[in-house]
Amino acid sequence: MKILVIGAVAAGLKAASKARRCGPSAEITVIERGRLISYGACGLPYYVGAEVNSLEELMKTPAGMLRDPEYFRDVKNINVMTRTLATGIDRKTKRVSARNLDSGEESVIPYDKLVIATGASPIKPSLPGIGLQNIFSLWHPDDAKAIRKGMESGKFKNAVVIGAGLVGMEMMSALKTWGANVTMIEMKGHVFPAFLDAEMAGLVDKYVRENDIKLRTGETVLKFSGDTAVTAVETDKGTIPADLVILALGVRPNAELAASAGLEIGPTGAIAVSPLLQTSDPDIFAGGDCVENINIVTGRKVFAPMGSTANKHGRIIGENLFGSSSRFRGILNTVIVKVLDLNVGKTGITEIEAKELDYDYMSVTTAGFDKPHYMEGAKLITIKLIAEAKSRKILGLQAIGEGDVAKRIDIAASVLTLGGTINDLFDIDLAYAPPYSSPIDSVAVAANALMNKLDGRLKGISSIEARELMKDENVLFLDVRSPGEYAKTGFADCNNIRNIPLGELRKRCKELNRDDHIVAVCKVGLRGFEAACILEGENFSNVKVMEGGIFSWPFECKT
Repeated sequence: MKILVIGAVAAGLKAASKARRCGPSAEITVIERGRLISYGACGLPYYVGAEVNSLEELMKTPAGMLRDPEYFRDVKNINVMTRTLATGIDRKTKRVSARNLDSGEESVIPYDKLVIATGASPIKPSLPGIGLQNIFSLWHPDDAKAIRKGMESGKFKNAVVIGAGLVGMEMMSALKTWGANVTMIEMKGHVFPAFLDAEMAGLVDKYVRENDIKLRTGETVLKFSGDTAVTAVETDKGTIPADLVILALGVRPNAELAASAGLEIGPTGAIAVSPLLQTSDPDIFAGGDCVENINIVTGRKVFAPMGSTANKHGRIIGENLFGSSSRFRGILNTVIVKVLDLNVGKTGITEIEAKELDYDYMSVTTAGFDKPHYMEGAKLITIKLIAEAKSRKILGLQAIGEGDVAKRIDIAASVLTLGGTINDLFDIDLAYAPPYSSPIDSVAVAANALMNKLDGRLKGISSIEARELMKDENVLFLDVRSPGEYAKTGFADCNNIRNIPLGELRKRCKELNRDDHIVAVCKVGLRGFEAACILEGENFSNVKVMEGGIFSWPFECKT
């Protein structure tokens, strides 16, 4: 069998390698328009930030072998042709036209089965000055090499990152390690607009600003200034000096080759594929950043390019080229990113999406330590959990903090994949020992809180709802932390607030009016819930709890 693969980064070479294991005698050819192959693009920001010493490390196997064409020829008997552009697909004759980008030589390559893994390209806006030097989209090792060289030489001092998504935040963190003066511009109202709700994103906004990053949200870039190299970024709100600009505006699928061959393109603009990762032509498969996926939660088609997904696609395609029926189940839009020392993750859908899709849902926000507070290195994290109200099926989870967020995201992603409920999230027999987690893990605490909320035992409100209530003089905020905690930090804009420590509340509840609207507040929300239970037992009729406590307050605090 003749197998031809177009694209030699993640999905393409994974498919070719799996195909070789499934078909030892197959003739496998891979063509790639670039000169570099099989590189870990997701590691590029970490090379820029000097956490990875050399670009070659992103192109090596765990055993240290360079994944170059010679490696694939000698180890896997796969012919990899670099600097070769696929220019057309003739589905009737099963031939692909190609051109060598160095010599200009044209060729025609026959196939029995074809794999399209053409990836995606970074979005580059058509703005005045976009062609100036030192404006980069971090999508290729050459970009990373040029940026790091400039940082090492001290050439780049004023950096502007446009787009506060995954790549934008990773690049901000990388540039900050070099001591650069970094400004971030985000057109939407908060960071990570694609996968965080406003109150959770607010925690990241607050953290970034507190760490000397100039964050400008709700701002639109109009043009770039300079003679040959960029010197400034012009926005609708002013001029920002810049000798380095990073474009982190997302990517578009490279679906033009497939479209010109008459293959079906999905509603997202990416190549439509079946669960077997076949295109509309059964002899042509496609995977990686050029295809669309099914969201497991909603069942909708989405464009969600991720290196992890691309590698899964490649493995499945490699098996199915030889008649297997392996199916790709879909994605959850699970993401995780490190923002300086803050960990940010999400799986499933957000509350914004739940509203847009008319789910009957409920959410809760909790905060707590990632392991027992008495253990060295214990750190706080905030979790937001969303579930369907009637079925109690989990819809999504967001987690933020300097503690271990990845574990909690992965637990939730597992339950989501299996269609589980908040009860399942609590029931899972998770590994426990004090160095790793609390007896009831953070995700189980969030599940319990949401159960309490659904059953009417917890009358919780979000930080955003609480901030709105602060405008009402008839609402009393009852802070039940210790006097020392209360004196150390608190709300910046709350006039009607009173401090009664939790241990004194039963004795002093007569100081409060039973008809008042009271919002109980503490550090992470647990003492606030205890306070609400005490007051309700004393016949207070309107008591709420601010979920997540002061730790999860995304707005300014007084200290």
